[in-house]
Amino acid sequence: MGRAFEYRKATKFARWDKMAKAFTRAGRDIAIAIKQGGGANPEGNTQLRRAIQNAKAVQMPKDRIEAAIKRATSKDAEDLKEMVYQGNAPHSIALVVESTTDNPVRTVANIRAILNKRGGELGTQNMHDFLFDRKGVFFIAESDLPQGFQAEDFELEFIEYGLDSLEKDELDGKHYWVVYVAFEDFGTMQDALEAKKINVEKSELQRIPKHTRKLTAEQTDEVLELIDKLEQDDDVSEIFHNLDLSE
Repeated sequence: MGRAFEYRKATKFARWDKMAKAFTRAGRDIAIAIKQGGGANPEGNTQLRRAIQNAKAVQMPKDRIEAAIKRATSKDAEDLKEMVYQGNAPHSIALVVESTTDNPVRTVANIRAILNKRGGELGTQNMHDFLFDRKGVFFIAESDLPQGFQAEDFELEFIEYGLDSLEKDELDGKHYWVVYVAFEDFGTMQDALEAKKINVEKSELQRIPKHTRKLTAEQTDEVLELIDKLEQDDDVSEIFHNLDLSE
């Protein structure tokens, strides 16, 4: 009974810790959107609308979102920068680490230390760009679409806005239609989906590997442990890799 209680408690704290990190990153995305997108009014700032949308997707409460906007517009707002670091995990797996930080010197030192300790190495800027396609990705919950939804009709309607592909996927037990566009068409598609009143649960920019590498189970665990450690750093926002995780 004692062990069961300790396990439940550890699981609960892990869940809270994950949620706290998600809120921190959502708040930083809001701050970056206000800094780069032209103000704190989401009506006139599409980047801020996306940041708020994604904050809601991770269950960030409304008052926390409003506080993040207020904090980002105050005179004491953090001077946040988006930094991208590239390197290798063990077994020649390519890594691209995106971060949002108020101290790039601290961030790069932390990332280098994590990589070095676990058999990886920090590389040079843009060294892996040729290995990944940058895509805009929009997640539309199947439950938010009208009855009788036809993927073919959607594709015909949105191809002029940059639609690359439309795929069905399941995340955390929920069914989605996922829209992929080229990086440069992200804003065009976002505006089109908004104009046509299609509710997007979350959207993001991804780096999708052109080719992946299959490792043994033991080697895969080594790489995943490294990625997990990187994800625990508060400054790290996204990690992309070319490890094949298929069964």
